[in-house]
Amino acid sequence: MKLKGVMPALVTPFDEDFKVDFKAFEKLLTKLRNDGVSGWVPCGSTGEYNAMTAEERVSVLKFVKEFANKDELLIAGTNGGSTWEVIEHTKRARDLGYDTVLLSSPYYATPAVDELISHYQAVLDAVDVNIILYNYPPKVGVEVGLDVMDAFVNEPRIIGIKESSGNLLRAIDIRMRYGDRYQLANGSDDQTLDFYLWGATCWICGPANCMAKACVDLVNKIESGDWMAARSKMQTIYAAMSSLESGKFVEKVKYGCELAGTPVGLGRRPLLALSADEKKAFAKAMEPVLG
Repeated sequence: MKLKGVMPALVTPFDEDFKVDFKAFEKLLTKLRNDGVSGWVPCGSTGEYNAMTAEERVSVLKFVKEFANKDELLIAGTNGGSTWEVIEHTKRARDLGYDTVLLSSPYYATPAVDELISHYQAVLDAVDVNIILYNYPPKVGVEVGLDVMDAFVNEPRIIGIKESSGNLLRAIDIRMRYGDRYQLANGSDDQTLDFYLWGATCWICGPANCMAKACVDLVNKIESGDWMAARSKMQTIYAAMSSLESGKFVEKVKYGCELAGTPVGLGRRPLLALSADEKKAFAKAMEPVLG
């Protein structure tokens, strides 16, 4: 799989009873497709996979797979709290037709490096899938570091890594150490311009749920080589990106969808609705994006 373009790390819409709202989901996906995204990444951290049952996760993966066109990339989030659970989620995704999965470290377990290497190897041994490693230490407590990447440098089914560390040095280190061996997916949204400069080829992007057109426009400008126009576009979206990275990411993305005309409900508890002041502040940050 060639990772390219902007792929939304999809929210999971919920109705007033906090059931998955597939009508709202279809409206959201239709808008994102019209805005030019290149594919779909359901059941990641922005999609609140940790708050969903296994059956709900299957229903979301199935819905997105059936919605997707043949030329759109599909990557399933199949993470969990243990290797056994991850393998089960990955088997279900593979059975639905996903041949690539996105995997951070199992949450809460905080495995050591040798345990994390063993974890990924166990998934590869159990399921015929490609894996995109996912480095997101603020969420899972450990880093998918260079030692892990070293261990799989000769494993063709580990095709890349999504970097959500917020540490630009990671992109530089990956580029200097591995060249083009691993495809680099940007996940440090407020550093997108910098990550592309150091070799990112795609953006697996939570904010794209509520500002896909602006994100696609930014990547198109980068890929055309117009870095000054890209810098200008990054300045336009930076306030919103910075706000998202400051906290309450899922809550703000979901409120952003409401601002963009595709409401998706609230997050499941313990996530709560934004306060009036928080909504006001984020709406102000979104003004340059939405026009």
